[in-house]
Amino acid sequence: MKATLPRLTALVALAVTLSGCASTPARTPVFSPLTEVARSERQWTGIAMTRDGRLFVNYPRWSDQVPFSVGELQPDGSVLPYPDPEMNRWEPGLDPATHLVCVQSVVVDEWGFLWILDPANPKFQGVVPGGPKLLKVDPGSGRVLQTIRYAAPVIDGNSYLNDVRIDPVRRVAYLTDSGSGALVVTDLVSGVSRRLLASDPSTHSERVTLVIEGRPWRRPDGSLPSVHADGIALDSKGEYLYYQALTGRTLYRIPTSSLRDPQLSAAELSAKVERVGDTGAADGLWFGSDGRLYLSAIEENAVKVFVPGQKPEIVVQSPELDWPDSFAQGPDGSIFVTASQINRGPNPGTPYRIFRFRPNR
Repeated sequence: MKATLPRLTALVALAVTLSGCASTPARTPVFSPLTEVARSERQWTGIAMTRDGRLFVNYPRWSDQVPFSVGELQPDGSVLPYPDPEMNRWEPGLDPATHLVCVQSVVVDEWGFLWILDPANPKFQGVVPGGPKLLKVDPGSGRVLQTIRYAAPVIDGNSYLNDVRIDPVRRVAYLTDSGSGALVVTDLVSGVSRRLLASDPSTHSERVTLVIEGRPWRRPDGSLPSVHADGIALDSKGEYLYYQALTGRTLYRIPTSSLRDPQLSAAELSAKVERVGDTGAADGLWFGSDGRLYLSAIEENAVKVFVPGQKPEIVVQSPELDWPDSFAQGPDGSIFVTASQINRGPNPGTPYRIFRFRPNR
């Protein structure tokens, strides 16, 4: 993070030793306090940070109060549209292929490029034809270097491309579809995408009732949400993809070599899926530079660390961490997480925030 970005008063002084999460207990990290970094009156979900500490966020178009979709946090705490105001301008009648319609996720890959995922499904009222896309942007110049477009049969009218991880070595993007339930794998060289595991239980809601801040999470009409494959994480070697349904408590993984193999039948691919464990409800997933898998624990207002075969451990927790959503990691190892307050509806009563914490070795 740039030294000029605001570092506000710590909200929670919580240092937790992660018992059993390292092979040598003496090297198990202790976590720094949860610290507020920024706040906004508009709802953000995704977050991304470059190697030089530039922080990007996105605002999904879930209401009419979204003046732009992607922004860069400034030293004074304000956010400016990125890469430019015109691309961020959206209204019916504009070309959805060249404007950001409803951005859900931003991520910086290990080579430093910013990727913007636009499911183009504003207010969850259906995909805008020609709008779903994945953009590769050079943060240095702001130029869009590549655009991948998505259409049938890779997605359908109810699809909501939710999160993305990039393997720049193998030139592959992995995405979740939380609207219809599936994984999408994109060859970044050819631009060809395939919809996978659409019939496998691992990509679909478990139809559980999530209890957040003491209340069952329901839609405004009282119905229970059913959100499919959502959070996604790629291990440091790019060998396994981890994913989980939002309305579910089970974490799965699959070898990426299987996802990249077009010769596997649907049944053969499903046989490659592994049930990793019960992690509790999670939105965002993130492999930190320490090799640990972090999960945003929305039912506990917390962030957890998970090691296969062990119980997930809470590492930071606060009432202010209301619906922890997406992660990014800074050049100093600090982990950043958005609080999107999705359970509180369009008028949460408190600002949306970004927090950070740091694993200390």
